[in-house]
Amino acid sequence: MPTAYILYAEFELHIPYSHSLKQKRQVVQRLRDRVRNQFNVSIAEVGALDEWQRAGLALVMVGNDRTQLDRQLNALETLVLGAVDAEVQWLGRQWL
Repeated sequence: MPTAYILYAEFELHIPYSHSLKQKRQVVQRLRDRVRNQFNVSIAEVGALDEWQRAGLALVMVGNDRTQLDRQLNALETLVLGAVDAEVQWLGRQWL
């Protein structure tokens, strides 16, 4: 039976230019759509739901090559770090 690896990651964003929940949701939605389309991962907003300038996101990646998943998460981190509208405050990963 082949081995499957599951990588769980969480990160918190600071969105300094957001002045309402609507603006925050637009930034988060754009980022979620971009991450889903480019990396084919499951991602959801899970924290700081009622705060204007913070967002907590979690994602899960599944694959049969741990090294490839690590590379994919590093590329995803680079994408998120390069986001103009948000700053990464914290990022954590865990193998399940």
